Amino acid sequence: MEQRGADRPLTFIVRMFPKGEGGFRGVVERVRTGQKEPIEGAEDVAAVIAAAIAREELMSLKGKHALVTGGSRGIGRGIALKLAEAGARVAIHYYVNEVAAKETLERVRKHGADGFLVQADVSRVDDVRRMLGQVKQQFGTLDIFVANARPELAQFYQKPMEISLEAWDQAIDSQAKAFLVGVQQAAPMMAAGGRIVAVTYAPGAQKGTWQPWVAMGAAKAAMESLVRYFAVALAPRGITVNSLSPGLTDDSVFNGLPTEAQKIGRDWHAAGWTPMGRMGTPADIGNALALLCSPDAGWITGQLVHADGGASLVDTLMPLEIQRG
Repeated sequence: MEQRGADRPLTFIVRMFPKGEGGFRGVVERVRTGQKEPIEGAEDVAAVIAAAIAREELMSLKGKHALVTGGSRGIGRGIALKLAEAGARVAIHYYVNEVAAKETLERVRKHGADGFLVQADVSRVDDVRRMLGQVKQQFGTLDIFVANARPELAQFYQKPMEISLEAWDQAIDSQAKAFLVGVQQAAPMMAAGGRIVAVTYAPGAQKGTWQPWVAMGAAKAAMESLVRYFAVALAPRGITVNSLSPGLTDDSVFNGLPTEAQKIGRDWHAAGWTPMGRMGTPADIGNALALLCSPDAGWITGQLVHADGGASLVDTLMPLEIQRG
């Protein structure tokens, strides 16, 4: 069964099973997302589908223009695809991996959206300004700015007593400075309803045990602070500014760690240190970000939102076995 929402087909599978006394029970499944809604009879089918279409219309970003830095792969790709799925045209930024960026753009187009590629080294101020200049030239306006790009681990991953100034500068310039300049360039292109989101890693910005993360942790902390200042500065114009903190996520910076470290991380999460029992995916992060970009999120600004399956709720000072009771 197909219906249309936000000018895109919505496909559902309806399964009905007989139950006692001549009645029926069943489920309506949204094919694209796999979301299932139980039904008690044939009369429930229309109501469930109508509600799904209403949600689709509410979440639609049709006609919006978005820029996702670091959008070629990993979390950035998950974000770009979700925004495209919601109807936005997406500028996909990359630094070196043009092949991955082209693959993302192709997948954006399969969602019925469009966009273009823009190359830049976000640790360089001139490149950030050029990137936003290309967005203005291509789109004219900007509705969503997602700051997600980061350097490869090898460029900054050093312990506090060993880190070089070059590695420190690479982290700070690619995060805090890039966000500062990016927002200064993006905001003039935005009207009321604009959305700015910085992708961070809050535990690394707030704690000190992940020693080689010191430069990126400090850079993300500075970026999170900028989010709050920009939220106040841009609130009178109806533009929201928030930060989104994923937990450990597959197909992300986590996959750049040694294989043994990755196994430890996955086992740790599956053991219950993430209540959901698994690590996140780029699609999970894209879903959370799309919520912050929706029209209904206009009263949320200056906030740090955790998209981590509940990992930030777990008390690390007490053994998990005791917490479970």
